[in-house]
Amino acid sequence: MGRPEKELKCIHVAGTNGKGSVTFITASILSTAGYRVGRFSSPHLHSYLERFTIDGQQIEAGQFKEYLDHIQYQVNSMTTAGQEHPTEFEVLTALAFQYFKDSKVDLAVIEVGLGGVYDSTNIISPLVSVITGVDYDHTAVLGNNLAEIAENKAGIIKPGIPVVAGAMSEEAWKVIRAKASIENAPCFDLDTIKVTLCGQPGMEGQDIDIDFVGQEIAGVHFGLVGVHQLDNLRLSLGIIHLLEKHSFIVPISDMVKALTHMKFPGRMEIVSRNPLVIVDAGHNPQAARALATSLNSILGERKKVLLCGYLDDKDAEAALSSLGVNASKCVVSRPEGERAKKWYRVAELWNKIYPGTECYMQEDIEIAVELGLQLLGDDEYLLITGSFYLLDRARQQFTNP
Repeated sequence: MGRPEKELKCIHVAGTNGKGSVTFITASILSTAGYRVGRFSSPHLHSYLERFTIDGQQIEAGQFKEYLDHIQYQVNSMTTAGQEHPTEFEVLTALAFQYFKDSKVDLAVIEVGLGGVYDSTNIISPLVSVITGVDYDHTAVLGNNLAEIAENKAGIIKPGIPVVAGAMSEEAWKVIRAKASIENAPCFDLDTIKVTLCGQPGMEGQDIDIDFVGQEIAGVHFGLVGVHQLDNLRLSLGIIHLLEKHSFIVPISDMVKALTHMKFPGRMEIVSRNPLVIVDAGHNPQAARALATSLNSILGERKKVLLCGYLDDKDAEAALSSLGVNASKCVVSRPEGERAKKWYRVAELWNKIYPGTECYMQEDIEIAVELGLQLLGDDEYLLITGSFYLLDRARQQFTNP
């Protein structure tokens, strides 16, 4: 295959949460400005094809197969020579690089799969390195404290390449700063970009004012739902600003146009209005807190039925502590795959935290959705969350009736 990544101009994005949103926002803005932009992300909601997009359009199934066949030939040569078989994610990363090179993208926005330093995407030399935040997730691999997790994610920082970092604890930020200093990589001052919420956020998005490094942009409608998306937007705008030195210029009119029409499947997404059904792919405590805060800012104390399921290695107890507030009932279901063999533990945790609130168990996701709808009381809404591996089938019941 050679080294296709060496022919790409890339943005590299790591972080515990927000990677998907930051890569999506950044790619959308640049595409609207007329650039040909590839985006490699993970995991997917419904299909592997979603992980490889150019200007928002996913790779075609036939192309995907052709690239896989080509890579399989290379893998066979490797294993025959006694080399180790690459992981699935390593294969997908190689596919992304080759696809974007062949497609002659102007820029590739690359999302880290796990951590940073040992991730297969870390072979690139990007124009900008981004760390959206540092919190507890995948602790068995990344470390048991924030400093260890931050050190792993800081592994994407390259010599002389500017860094954009989001909000995080001082413990984690200290590690990021130290690594950036060692690599002589300047840390962008995100305080030069301000995003101010105007009025009440809603389920159709939020109206904002932007201070873009001294340039005032008032009265912008931002289509993504959730106040936490304002932080992701600031990071994306930081990337856009740093790209100017590489001659990627985004007119303000294109930026505003992109933000206005932005919709991101699986992120506080309304899939039904009557009754109100919201799906969100948040799968760890930080994401659950952000989701709960955003829902409270929009819907107040409106009651909900919570339908959730978590993989065995996730901190479901902390997530439930945030999401269980204002829940009249809970339905626990099983995410797809071998990583959810103990799916029923979520019901046990629910009964421990909220002993006075009914909890139902239904392993089949489609039946669980029907149960959740049946349990809705007057003016209640259904929230489906906890795992990409749960949202797949649950979301399709509304989007592919």
